Amino acid sequence: MSVMKRMSAIMQAKANKVLDKAENPVDMLDLSYEKQAENLQKVRRAMADVTTAKKRLELQAQQLQAQADKLQDQAKQALSQGNEDLAREALSRRAGLAEQLQSLGTQHQQVETQQQQLENTATRLQAQVDAFRTKKETLKASYTASQAQASIGEAVSGISESMADAGATLDRAQDKIAQMQARASAVDELIDTGALPDALGGGGDDIQRQLDAASNQSQVDDELAALKSQMASPGLPSGSTPPAGSGDTEGAKP
Repeated sequence: MSVMKRMSAIMQAKANKVLDKAENPVDMLDLSYEKQAENLQKVRRAMADVTTAKKRLELQAQQLQAQADKLQDQAKQALSQGNEDLAREALSRRAGLAEQLQSLGTQHQQVETQQQQLENTATRLQAQVDAFRTKKETLKASYTASQAQASIGEAVSGISESMADAGATLDRAQDKIAQMQARASAVDELIDTGALPDALGGGGDDIQRQLDAASNQSQVDDELAALKSQMASPGLPSGSTPPAGSGDTEGAKP
């Protein structure tokens, strides 16, 4: 296949796709029905023309028959007067009218045949047009219903996609919430164990804190024992220094 033929085929294929997309079945059905109705109207107009021609032939035949009858009477009258030549002339003219009447009869028969054919054609076309109209309305209703069903399907599909997106969003949110909760629990555990200051760059550790707490407790115990000893002695030797914290204790005596 040559390049030009291939290009022509491609352009034709694309044009067909565009036409298929632009074509509306409902509009095409209505257009087809209108064309069939126009054809039926043409047949009916032809029937009217044939009927008119038939009536015209019948009128002409009636006029010629009236003239022939008149010539017949004139021929009789001429004979009654003894004028044979005039009677012969009348009968000669009547013979010419008879030939015209015969020709009109032939034409009338032909026109009548055409009229009958057109009537049969009109009856057949009318039945076809009526059947097509019923089929057209049925197809239009089916097409409209299919459009509605397709629209509903697209809407449902869109809702499903939206719900799927919403479900994925909820899953991601739950994952983040679970991560934050785990992080908060981890921070609480660090605070409880004392590891958080180290993690934040602070000094000391839990062992050192326990040693410091024990040393402080030992000093308190020593001061408490000295205070008990002072309270148990009636007086202190002159120049002696009361144990630390004794001033507060003596001030508390009555």
